[in-house]
Amino acid sequence: MALQSEVASALSYAASKGYQIHPDAFAMLKGLETDVLKAVQDIIKTKKSRMIVVEDIKGFLNPGAALEAQQQQQEAEQKAEVLVDPTPRVNSGEGVDGYAALFKSRFEKTMRILAQRPDSKRISKISTVKLAGKNGGGHHPQQRVTAAGHNNERSLNGGAGSSFVVAGLLMSRRTKKNGIELELDDYTGRMSVMAVSDDAKRQAAALALDQVVMLELENARGVPGLSVRSVFSPDIPDHLPSRSKSESYAVLISDLHVGSKYFMEAEFTRFLEWLGSGRDDEVVRKIKFLCIGGDLIDGVGIFPNQDKELVMMNAGAQMAHTARLLSRIPKHIKTYIIPGNHDPGRRALPQPAFPDGGSSGGIYTLENCTMLGNPAYVSLNGVKVLMFHGQSLDDVIATTPGLSYQKPAEAMKVLLKARHLSPTYGGRTPIAPETEDMMVMTEVPDIFHSGHVHVTDVDSYRGTLVVNSGAWQAQTKFQQTMGITPSPGIAIVVNLATLQPFKQDFNNYYNNGSGGSPSPSS
Repeated sequence: MALQSEVASALSYAASKGYQIHPDAFAMLKGLETDVLKAVQDIIKTKKSRMIVVEDIKGFLNPGAALEAQQQQQEAEQKAEVLVDPTPRVNSGEGVDGYAALFKSRFEKTMRILAQRPDSKRISKISTVKLAGKNGGGHHPQQRVTAAGHNNERSLNGGAGSSFVVAGLLMSRRTKKNGIELELDDYTGRMSVMAVSDDAKRQAAALALDQVVMLELENARGVPGLSVRSVFSPDIPDHLPSRSKSESYAVLISDLHVGSKYFMEAEFTRFLEWLGSGRDDEVVRKIKFLCIGGDLIDGVGIFPNQDKELVMMNAGAQMAHTARLLSRIPKHIKTYIIPGNHDPGRRALPQPAFPDGGSSGGIYTLENCTMLGNPAYVSLNGVKVLMFHGQSLDDVIATTPGLSYQKPAEAMKVLLKARHLSPTYGGRTPIAPETEDMMVMTEVPDIFHSGHVHVTDVDSYRGTLVVNSGAWQAQTKFQQTMGITPSPGIAIVVNLATLQPFKQDFNNYYNNGSGGSPSPSS
């Protein structure tokens, strides 16, 4: 293995010659037994582009094998499949009955996820629970949570330390003097319990309102009524994500806001030029997919006095200009597009794909672009990508202590833990009364891609790569008043063979023949 000083010398030499080293190639260099500096010097002698990649090192070590690998790479697979699209399944219910069906579907689908946990076999219906202890949870001692019609009672008369499990929708969460009060509903009844211990309070505070949760309860010594021993969200399991068999790349972007005077058209044009520079850039040449996570346009009448921030006063004109821009995406790059809350069509979740008509501005004529609803799952060379615009992040950030708009990946993790993309009802995110809750995450994604908050953030959680891909709109006056500092003009590039993400910044982009160079994401 190369010494750290040798690798540092090689990096300094490459930089002095105007070259950059791809992070995957850098990791490979550190493991070499040969002279790292000489390897970099020899590679640069034959390089046409300004970035050293893995294939260059393989070519230095074994020229014959590298040529074969290059030929195979030129034929890299480009297999794409739409796994889930809500568009044909949208079938809104009516009023109260529709919402009753929605939450019934949410409860049942999430309970099937919870049923995979071994401790789920202990779950008791709330209607069978008999509370013990003085003034237990607001009920009289030994009083049922719901009045009648149920037998098979469960009680906690076993004394301190005994416990049982309930599951239901988290109807409310209130901070009290002695802890956090949680109100749970499982459609057979409703009950209130207290999270008193520091661990239970921490777990309770991290829950999303209206999500399904499983609670282990106990009749703790010295605590009136029932208290929370443990909190279990449906959560995604630890897993090994799927990867592409060949080295190929997907680019993740969101929130163009075409039509706004803050739309960064110059930077987005540089991005499009970069996509077309594949002949001289090893990474760009292997880009096979592009995912756009909504808010293509700024829209009209989305917020008060929006007209003062628009350069195009018609949504159709905004979409037409967007279509002209996206027509410059190289035809070999398969592109998937979902709507956001600024785009044409309904704003309530789930959103069907853009309406195919005059309001689409001709976007359906782009042969390499596929329009999907929000949310949608696609498989890119076997890698399962969940695309969700991210409207519900507003509610998650507003109701979960410790979260902020500057770290949206943390809010996205709350959704993964809840196994639901928009759990909170009655907040800032409109939810349609669908007869089926299509926002439940029945599938575990390899990549969870979102936007909406205009802040680039990349993280991982239990094997899932979590990406918020920022925006192409400069800071607005509303963001200034909210203290939100966006990070626009950046594309997230993901190596589908390794799930290694990179940030490609077009704010300080220079076109000197290198086509730009991605840098490792934090």
